[in-house]
Amino acid sequence: MTRKQTTFVDLIERDRASRGDAHWQGTFLEYLEKLRKKPEISQLAPARLYNVVASPGVEELDVGENGRLQRLFGDEPVRIYNFFREEFFGVESVIAKLVRYLHAAALQGEESRQVLYLMGPVGAGKSSLIEILRRGLEEADPVHAIAGCPMQEEPLHLIPRNLRREFEKMLDVTIEGDLCPVCRHRLESDYKGHYEKVPVETVAFSKQGRMGIAIVPPVDPNNQDTSVLIGSEDISKLDKFSEGDPRVLDLNGAFNAGNRGMVEFIEIFKNETEYLHTILTATQEKFVPAPGRHGTVHVDTVIVGHSNEAEWQKFRADPTNEAILDRIVTIKVPYNLRLTDEVKIYEKILKKSGFKAHIAPHTLTVAAMFAILSRLAPTPKCDLVTKMRIYDGEEVVEKGRTKKVNIRELQDEAPLEGMSGISPRFIVKALDNALSESPDGITPIHVREALVQMVKEAQFSDDQRKQYLEFLQDSIHKAYLEILEQEITKAFVYAYEEQAETLFHNYLDHAEAYVNKSKVKDRDTKEELDPDEGFLKSIEEQIAIVGPAADGFRQEVIAYLWSATRRGETVSYGSYEPLREAIEKKLTNSVRDISRIITKARTRDAEQSEKYDSLVENMLERGYNAFSAEVVMKYAANNLWKD
Repeated sequence: MTRKQTTFVDLIERDRASRGDAHWQGTFLEYLEKLRKKPEISQLAPARLYNVVASPGVEELDVGENGRLQRLFGDEPVRIYNFFREEFFGVESVIAKLVRYLHAAALQGEESRQVLYLMGPVGAGKSSLIEILRRGLEEADPVHAIAGCPMQEEPLHLIPRNLRREFEKMLDVTIEGDLCPVCRHRLESDYKGHYEKVPVETVAFSKQGRMGIAIVPPVDPNNQDTSVLIGSEDISKLDKFSEGDPRVLDLNGAFNAGNRGMVEFIEIFKNETEYLHTILTATQEKFVPAPGRHGTVHVDTVIVGHSNEAEWQKFRADPTNEAILDRIVTIKVPYNLRLTDEVKIYEKILKKSGFKAHIAPHTLTVAAMFAILSRLAPTPKCDLVTKMRIYDGEEVVEKGRTKKVNIRELQDEAPLEGMSGISPRFIVKALDNALSESPDGITPIHVREALVQMVKEAQFSDDQRKQYLEFLQDSIHKAYLEILEQEITKAFVYAYEEQAETLFHNYLDHAEAYVNKSKVKDRDTKEELDPDEGFLKSIEEQIAIVGPAADGFRQEVIAYLWSATRRGETVSYGSYEPLREAIEKKLTNSVRDISRIITKARTRDAEQSEKYDSLVENMLERGYNAFSAEVVMKYAANNLWKD
């Protein structure tokens, strides 16, 4: 039986029906009965926004079971909010602070009367964080509002002050706020004070419709009219109504439109201070002045703003801004500093674009290396490449020992780290440029060349340009050659992981026997043999473990792996970082000569041609296409194995 294909009409009607089901209309009295059963439908804006963020769920990572997470976060609990999970990477602390603010505001703490201000460099994700909050509101359940109210205000405002305590007890809610002048006039003139008859309906949040969501761009300093924030009077009605009549009001300002939801101030401190004074009462007293001579208007909204650090520091330095500063909760939004997460950021951006060309393995990693290095502060404890690896949770090995550098110490000595450097937009432009020069696909070589060209042409200081070029032409060049040699080794070595595991287990057998002064039982013949010190040394010398240091290293390996086994962890060749590096270098060295000869050869005999074809085939299986495999192997021949 064939399934009926969905038509456009089916899709449209199904959507219209679902939206119709979500819409509700009734009297205020009917709304009260509905509210009695479900008090949360009258929640204030901060609580509504917090529920948008929290309702998809939260996962608490078990850092103790993951070595990388343990190195990254130590013993601190790490919560991953599903609401942000697919959009943001490497900013767990920023999101935690944002959610903490919303939670405190939802509980009607002091944060409910404060502006949420995001401060950070361009492209760090400030606008994106606010955009996803807006989107969450638009996708949330509609709110109940007085029908026809220009501010979609809470119907409970209809209840007279003298009855509110009784209603609060009956409904288990808190009633906050007063009717806007327009609804107050309608209540008296149209309903003769019978507020129970006033119609109530559900309205959905909409950025485009300015319903519960308002955006305030920077305003020309020479023309900063507060009507953008609080609305105005319709002068065309003044010949019909008196100046004090609420019917002349046009409550279409940002605070009116953003009532029940959120108001976003883009580049907030580009506005004159006097223009921002409306924020003072909107935050602390929850009202803004009505246009003309109409008193005040209650507002229930989350006010969010964002700008870069330079504007923040300039605003902060002016002592006359003290009142506004006291009403701001500042959250720094730095650039991501983790290599793995930076790659995820580019993958997300590229997925949303029309980018369809082939991207060779490690291309985005090389681009991310440049971005991360540009954001890091130098430290006497290690070089920047090592710092980048430590910040990514990698266990860095030097001379057979894990480098003992505490990530917290590195972060504490550089509190402004991540507040400057190369933005993700710069990197994506480089990817676009590389593609335009190479429509067959791009490799790490292409993107590095594009980045070099962009750095030379960009408006950087001479010192900054020199440092960036050094990153690209030296540090990243060397790092990629190490990656490339391992790639070609894996393509040459049949069943690379299996051979690595075999070397690993053989090393364990012989090291354990050596440490315990016992024999090694051959896995095939069951013959008992003395530990093969020559084999052990051939592994250890790969990471400069020689002479007396070998005894200590073998004891450390056995102790570490016995401890891991007791904890129930799966043990593999990658379990102990120094030994993993030694085994991989052993495998690399075993094929270095033949890979060098075959890759550099201009003419190949039959055996070499067969091995070269096998190499190419394995590269294709590892994510390369024919074009990118040829490019990187030529690059290896010219740079990796120089005679």
